[in-house]
Amino acid sequence: MKPSSKALFHVSSSTIESPTAIITKVCSVAEIPIGEGREVTIAERRIALFRSRNGTIYATQATCPHRQGPLADGIVSDTKVTCPMHELLFDLTSGEAIDGCCDGLKTYQVEIDANHDIWLSLIP
Repeated sequence: MKPSSKALFHVSSSTIESPTAIITKVCSVAEIPIGEGREVTIAERRIALFRSRNGTIYATQATCPHRQGPLADGIVSDTKVTCPMHELLFDLTSGEAIDGCCDGLKTYQVEIDANHDIWLSLIP
């Protein structure tokens, strides 16, 4: 497996914690090119952010459950990502493995604010 060539964000500020969730500002929408993904680390969790071809932002676990491929390096369509290691296909809206050959992905709630910043909601 080749090392990821994508930028890696480390979030350390702009975090709101409550008993039910951690809500964190990650980056601006403009930092993720259309049709690409980026990996972030939040509260010791590796998360992949995707900006689909139609501009929608999605967030899932960062690695493929099959062989731990770096999903942020995968091919992104409107609502799907293809793992770069073994071409497994996942639905970004539900995390479901399209062909059912492995477990699905954990997904995270994404909010975009008026400044076009991306916020993620993580349940502890």
